Amino acid sequence: MTRIVIIGGGPGGYEAALVAAQLGADVTVVERDGPGGACVLTDCVPSKTLIATSTRIAVMSESAGLGLRFNGGPDGIVGALEADMATVNKRVKDLARAQSFDVAERLAYEEVKIVRGEARLVEPHVVAVGDRRIRADIVLIATGATPRVLPGAEPDGERILNWRQLYDLPELPEELIVVGSGVTGAELAGAYLSLGSKVTLVSSRDRILPTEDADAAAVLQDVFLRRGMNVMSRSRAAAVERSGNGVIVTLEDGTKVEGTHCLMTVGMVPNTRGIGLEEVGVRCDARGFVEVDKVSRTSVPHIYASGDCTGVLMLASVAGMQGRIAMWHALGEAVQPLKLGWVSSNIFTDPEVASVGVTQHMVDSGDVNARTVMLPLFTNARAKMQGFEDGFVKLFCRPSTGIVLGGVIVAPRASELILGVSIAVQQHLTVDQVAHTFAVYPSLSGSITEASRRLMAEHAY
Repeated sequence: MTRIVIIGGGPGGYEAALVAAQLGADVTVVERDGPGGACVLTDCVPSKTLIATSTRIAVMSESAGLGLRFNGGPDGIVGALEADMATVNKRVKDLARAQSFDVAERLAYEEVKIVRGEARLVEPHVVAVGDRRIRADIVLIATGATPRVLPGAEPDGERILNWRQLYDLPELPEELIVVGSGVTGAELAGAYLSLGSKVTLVSSRDRILPTEDADAAAVLQDVFLRRGMNVMSRSRAAAVERSGNGVIVTLEDGTKVEGTHCLMTVGMVPNTRGIGLEEVGVRCDARGFVEVDKVSRTSVPHIYASGDCTGVLMLASVAGMQGRIAMWHALGEAVQPLKLGWVSSNIFTDPEVASVGVTQHMVDSGDVNARTVMLPLFTNARAKMQGFEDGFVKLFCRPSTGIVLGGVIVAPRASELILGVSIAVQQHLTVDQVAHTFAVYPSLSGSITEASRRLMAEHAY
């Protein structure tokens, strides 16, 4: 029986463990924090739970235009709603623990052994956990990543925070300064704004979400500004310090921004130091990420890696797929290499931003020849009924064949809507085929078929 040791119990580890166990391998998962890893316990699951609460508040707060009135307060629905953060944070942490328990139960059902502790490769085929030595025919590195610390802005867990420390706060931050306007910064800045914090978002670039679709970022930034967020563009934080019951963020130009709390969202660093990779010959890049090929192999034939420690699209879905591919390959099953062009992603802001395949930047730069159509969400009947005005559906297709190459959706629950576009991209469907697919009327998904009809009608191929 093939012996497999997986270092790390997040999606890149536990998904791999399930595949390996189902294929008859003897599987051991070594996890420091608990089944599900940081993704379940401190990162993805907690943040999306918090965001779900904040989105509910935002929807209720903007329901006056639909004719709804809340009689619980003199100012109507906006003035009466407030977040009970003790209850919110308890729910966040309880749900994370429950999800971790579910992962543990699933692994136990497949007879995967779980060892609690920190692992280190002491020989190419030996993993050490404390004094224990576990022999392995195959090793999978799935150790994840840790929030990057900006020198001069070290988190203290009380006023200067990384996102893993938010859920221990006893109350809602009154004035929250968020440093970093990437996905995590935008998600949490929007969430705390809806929960009732006064939020300042410090962005080193000229707009929020600098690596995402520019049209999508523009919509989201407009929503943030309209809801009262202070967005400071082209502003790079140099230092953060405590000041009494608050914080002072000093920018590189000398400007000082004051608040009660500061949330640092300035990227991730891989958890690859001190686990024996260099000693056994596993190559890492200059930033410390494990180098892997498209079937998750490292520079050592029997050692694989998956998830955030590889730096390959830091998404739980990608980590899980990398782990599964690694086990299929290692155990001799038929396997298709990871195709990043098929990966769909979502930013859990309000509205959400989902995308897959070709990007607008690729089209504008000439790297990809594509036709484009963008339909504003406010033209959709269901969106009108529900009072959704911000967002759009954008599709890209080949000029000659009409094959769908990608898309961007900015809408409530865009994470659910993007699946149809993802299927079209992966299955090489044409806009004709999507246009002739029945969509429920009225529905937000109807904008996808409508966009396809526009491309079919407007462009000859």
